[in-house]
Amino acid sequence: MSEAVDHALHRLETVLTRLEGAVAHRFEAERDPSDLETELAIMGEDRARLAAELDAASARLVEVEAAADDVGLRLGRAIEAVEGVLAPSGATR
Repeated sequence: MSEAVDHALHRLETVLTRLEGAVAHRFEAERDPSDLETELAIMGEDRARLAAELDAASARLVEVEAAADDVGLRLGRAIEAVEGVLAPSGATR
């Protein structure tokens, strides 16, 4: 190809690239505001749902920790009782 044709093709590619950018920018600028409002509403609902789930999980964790502490105390008492039964009479630890 001649240098003039190569130069013209390069200019055409440059112009097409700029045109594609302008079209994309225009589409973004004309985006329906209700789409954004819908997205924000969905995100707000998701946030509220996740906050409620986190609160429920935190409350459940507190309950589980309390139950684990109670089980630990009861297990300690049971071990002491079994050791007391198994220990020779008069022997102390």
